[in-house]
Amino acid sequence: MNTDPNRRDFISASAGAVLAGSVLSGQANAAGKTGNLQLATFRFDVTPPMNHSLCGGWIKPVVGVDDPLEAIGYVLLGAGRPIVVCAVDWTGILNSAHLQWRTALADAAGTTIDRVAVQCVHQHNAPFACMDAEKIILEQGDLPHIVEPGFFRRCLDAGHKAVGAAIKRSVPVTHVATGEARVDQVAGNRRIIGLNGKVMSQRGSSSTKPEHHRFPEGLIDPMLKTVAFYSGKKKLVASHYYACHPMSYYGDGRVSADFCGLARRRREQQDPGCVHLYFNGCGGNIGAGKYNNGSKKARVELTQRMFQGMVESETELTPRPIESLAWETHDILPPLNPAFDEEQLMAGISNKKNRVVSRNRPSYTVAFIRRVKAKIPITLSSLHVNDVSVLHLPAECFVEYQFRAQAAAPNRFVACAAYGDGGPWYIPTRNAYPQGGYAVSVAWCAPQMDPLLSSGIQSMLPGA
Repeated sequence: MNTDPNRRDFISASAGAVLAGSVLSGQANAAGKTGNLQLATFRFDVTPPMNHSLCGGWIKPVVGVDDPLEAIGYVLLGAGRPIVVCAVDWTGILNSAHLQWRTALADAAGTTIDRVAVQCVHQHNAPFACMDAEKIILEQGDLPHIVEPGFFRRCLDAGHKAVGAAIKRSVPVTHVATGEARVDQVAGNRRIIGLNGKVMSQRGSSSTKPEHHRFPEGLIDPMLKTVAFYSGKKKLVASHYYACHPMSYYGDGRVSADFCGLARRRREQQDPGCVHLYFNGCGGNIGAGKYNNGSKKARVELTQRMFQGMVESETELTPRPIESLAWETHDILPPLNPAFDEEQLMAGISNKKNRVVSRNRPSYTVAFIRRVKAKIPITLSSLHVNDVSVLHLPAECFVEYQFRAQAAAPNRFVACAAYGDGGPWYIPTRNAYPQGGYAVSVAWCAPQMDPLLSSGIQSMLPGA
């Protein structure tokens, strides 16, 4: 791993240097013995307080809570240093904020942050945490918070306590099972391509345009996948994976885990002896706009369809003894998109005549540019249990990366969780850049990110 001094300084500043030395050690991630595996589950509340910014500060702040936001995860012990996997009901966690989350959970579990995966579900009536962008906008003196530092620290403290307490309650984990089921009338490709080969329309998370409902779904992954862990016959954890933007409607200041989070919660209420997690797959170019008009009724319908997919996926679960378990990582340093210039962006941020969204949003770009210039890589990670591989990927990856991962290991059950370190924002495929469209306009990486990320994914898949 990179031992560049800039990286050490970055981790020290952003994460208190709790485990900086371990992060840089480059230790092997070989499989440990599986005869004494233990599993511990944890959860903690991450609901923002009243008046807190939502989605980076450019939509209505919190005026109420329709349902709480949670961070839910598990710790695997007994295969080398502990492994921590966590799903968070936030829009995103980026750059140094993501390092701080992983550091807090790693410290509580007694492990290193390269063995911690923190993935967001990406709801929009939720926090969008980038402490580097927060510092940039605070210097302006007149912009709303990206994320309030006090609230952010309270979440880290809650996570640390939750993981530490969970480990004391760990139980043997002996079996793994997988299942999948088709989810109907939820996902559709967001990018509608015209005859000229360019994006002619963005079909977002919701739409009232008849043509958006008429056009076909396009390229999606319709399958919801489930990976479950058991202690004997008792199901301990069921992790669900599906690629789609998880918003039915937002911008009203009403905090909600939205239809994917609501479906997960409903499944857990039906199956209270098991902890259920939901991970958003590579859904950067996937949304519900074909089937969602943004109404409250549509949220109920989308929730039911996701819930049904979870239930049907679990009917396939057949526990098998765990015979092997491994954790692998791969660091990449993303190439910067030359379309974005730090000096020009800062001039726009400082221009008080610009709208809030035109000032807050570029702060994320500047934060990422500075991160890459400081040579702070992004860590990809994967968990392999028998012939099951779960990939933990960054930001808003296009669904093509998910298909590539599955194709690279056709004899394995491959599930993808994107929306890890959200620093890059969107990660389109290389051929999507000349097509244009919204996602490309907010992709902080150059097209060369495609082969870099694809190669990293392939390196983590056994036999690929």
